[in-house]
Amino acid sequence: MSEVPAPAPEPKFTKEEFLKEGSHQLRGTIAQELNEDSENFIEDNAKLLKHHGTYQQDDKDHRKDKNADGTRKGKAYMFMVRTRVPGGKVTAQQLLAELDLCERYGNGTLRITSRQGLQLHGVVKEHLRETIRGINHTMLTTLAACGDVERNVMCCPAPYAANPIRREMQEMADRVAEHLKPRTTGYYEIWLKDGDGNQIDATEFKPVDEPIYGARYLPRKFKTAFALPEDNCVEIYSNDLGFLAIVEKDRIVGYNVVVGGGMGVTPSAHKTFPAVAKRLAFVTPEQVVGVAEAIVKVQRDFGNREDRKVARLKYLIANWGVPAFKAKVEEYFGHSLADPHSADVTDVDDHMGWHEQGDGKLFLGVNVECGRLKDEGDLRVKSAVRLLLEKYGMRCRLTPMQSLIFCDVEPSERTNVERILIDNGVKLAAELSPLRRLSIACPAFPTCGLSITESERVMPQLISQIETELGRLGIPNERIATHMTGCPNGCARPYTPDIGFVGKTLDKYTIFVGGNRTGTRLAFIYKDLVPLEEIVPSLVPLLAYFKNKRQNGESFGDFCQRLGKEAVVAIGEGAVTQADA
Repeated sequence: MSEVPAPAPEPKFTKEEFLKEGSHQLRGTIAQELNEDSENFIEDNAKLLKHHGTYQQDDKDHRKDKNADGTRKGKAYMFMVRTRVPGGKVTAQQLLAELDLCERYGNGTLRITSRQGLQLHGVVKEHLRETIRGINHTMLTTLAACGDVERNVMCCPAPYAANPIRREMQEMADRVAEHLKPRTTGYYEIWLKDGDGNQIDATEFKPVDEPIYGARYLPRKFKTAFALPEDNCVEIYSNDLGFLAIVEKDRIVGYNVVVGGGMGVTPSAHKTFPAVAKRLAFVTPEQVVGVAEAIVKVQRDFGNREDRKVARLKYLIANWGVPAFKAKVEEYFGHSLADPHSADVTDVDDHMGWHEQGDGKLFLGVNVECGRLKDEGDLRVKSAVRLLLEKYGMRCRLTPMQSLIFCDVEPSERTNVERILIDNGVKLAAELSPLRRLSIACPAFPTCGLSITESERVMPQLISQIETELGRLGIPNERIATHMTGCPNGCARPYTPDIGFVGKTLDKYTIFVGGNRTGTRLAFIYKDLVPLEEIVPSLVPLLAYFKNKRQNGESFGDFCQRLGKEAVVAIGEGAVTQADA
């Protein structure tokens, strides 16, 4: 008699998986806690809040504050509220409303993210509902700006009016964003009012169908982006899912699909790693939404739910390989998929400065350092933006480089627009080095709970120091992309540019080199545990060597990649000099 096979072992889900499954579609007891007199939410609700677009944080600058009797005050809790803005498209009214909210409920600043969203910082719990409600009143939302779902879908924001290719790609990104958003009604019940202005009862659970996400949603966050070969400003290879538009005879014939990009790393867990996406298939425009859904569903059903450190799509593809993953996607999609087109990423555009829009009007890209709209000293970026929006009411676009595009400017108003910027200390693109224009940084201290050292607050000074060295070397206009994060989680994509700075411990960083400004390959470690004040001196020998030994105008990242890690590290250690080459 044949032996009865033993039952399969129960999967060892993480506590987050049980939390999501039992949360009544992401409701938890958030509504009840909102009405309680406390400064923070319990841990379970704080985790669920991410799906609603907000992170519970505390002000790290005040962690050591003491009461009059010498005792610790305890954590100063606050919330970051993130708005989901597919493709970075906002109206003047929407951006002005966010500026009003940052002044009324936040810390007075508004931040453009590296995923074309908006973030309010410093919101306290008693103002959380009014803040989220205020964002929704502008027809924007915070739903799914964070959490284990599809995040903000990115797309090249350039507003060329007469360019059907750009318009079609941006519309496709909108379609994917709408299709992949969660269906739960919990968000509306907790944060918004009904048509009569009454608060909806958020305690009565009325489930709806979640055809894409199911009961547990995704194992981890999921990121998607759309780009053109000549303009990969969104860095599709850093995303879980990327679509590269393939253009023939002035029309999009389809998209190359790339999968498995992701920047997050846990240094103590060697099983984690950054990854650039791999080329999967070519799809027609009609197939895009269905293929996107199939890929998300494969990740939903087979992504790791036992260990969140290795739960992103990149680990599933690393374990399976691209052929097996593609076969499963084809099974879920219901059709075979063509091999990728030969086209690939070739360049990137930051969209700064003046451009012909194509309809007789202009658009202007304005660099916003580290994405922070604020007034500080002689630099009054927030005031300049407010004045321009109030006077002209123009549409805007948020860029993946954390900057801002003003659309629909009449050519006759060009001088007046520039005057408003100049009067508020805002430099025009021509006054900025490529180094500064191609630099981004995460918020880090004092707001991010994951940060272990500074990023945004030190990046501008760091860029100034590197600018000085490039000027001294006679290459002030070199296009070098630099990204910085205050921890290894990689929010500002630090593992792919020419130079990446990653916070390793307090005031010390790992320096990466050898990536590129198009974000298509990983950099390698040049030096580790470098004190902040030694970062630029440690780069000087390598920059000098690059200036004298580059070939055929190659970029800094290409130069480092050609030499290889061993040679580059030797240059940094002084074991190789310019005379040795």
